[in-house]
Amino acid sequence: MQNETDAQLRQILTDVLGLKPGQADGFTADTGLFGHLPELDSMAVAGLLTEIEDRLDIVIDDEDVDGDLLESYGALLTFVTARRGG
Repeated sequence: MQNETDAQLRQILTDVLGLKPGQADGFTADTGLFGHLPELDSMAVAGLLTEIEDRLDIVIDDEDVDGDLLESYGALLTFVTARRGG
């Protein structure tokens, strides 16, 4: 079962990256993102992070952005959940 943050994050990934409807629904904690999803290239990262900040009302500092943050869906969800205080 998805919680609200999980569902919102999946929708943001779908919207920003132009994923096929339902594609993000199949993501697990181990689903690779950067380097695994062709849609998520270096140009898309800034747009994705900005959209996450805007829609989820969090701040992502430059020092937060590293290879680990976008390594997997689970890593990104854990980070975003922590930032939202959950």
